[in-house]
Amino acid sequence: MSINKYIDHTLLKPTASKTDIKILCDEAKQYRFYSVCVNSYYVSLAKHLLTRSNVKVCSVVGFPLGAMSTDAKVFEATKAVEDGADEIDMVINIGMLKSKNFVAVYKDICDVKLAIGSVTLKVILEISELSKNEIIKACQICLDAKADFIKTSTGFSKSGATLTAVKMIRKTIKNKAKIKASGGIKNIETALKYIDAGADRIGTSSGIDIVTEKKSAITSSDY
Repeated sequence: MSINKYIDHTLLKPTASKTDIKILCDEAKQYRFYSVCVNSYYVSLAKHLLTRSNVKVCSVVGFPLGAMSTDAKVFEATKAVEDGADEIDMVINIGMLKSKNFVAVYKDICDVKLAIGSVTLKVILEISELSKNEIIKACQICLDAKADFIKTSTGFSKSGATLTAVKMIRKTIKNKAKIKASGGIKNIETALKYIDAGADRIGTSSGIDIVTEKKSAITSSDY
């Protein structure tokens, strides 16, 4: 298994500088990660830095709260794609989900998906804020809105991904969409557990630790 190809190498801190993004992109090229995941402001820079590489650029939208207007999310997503984003990770409208305004939640996702067309859309649920029934309902809405991935967490809430939630999401969506697990995944053992549970992608700022840990384990086994 090429664990590096599961990893979205992530830097979403508000303090991230241009130098930090350059380092992120250099690391992504060196370790051949699937993508870098950045705030939308840095999409054009990341795209430029990753020219002539196979590393994709992922942009978050409506991050990290998801509570802005749908029009704002559509504008941000469209601009990110124009700037070179290959994938969009948008945060669901958690308040509308909890209000049981499922039409608003659906429209929020659907409008972004329609705006970006064939570009991959991942919808962040923020599972730490949701009940089991709310997670299941959110998954069903994501499928109806033609989301490509369901993502567990922003990494900015009280907790991140859980194996229980990933298994629940997989059971709910079956093979109709993919899963991105993010938040708190910092070592190879944990990453592999999430992949075994059904995750198709891992969002982490610890990608280098994960891949170098795997290489160290392989090297050690040779002696």
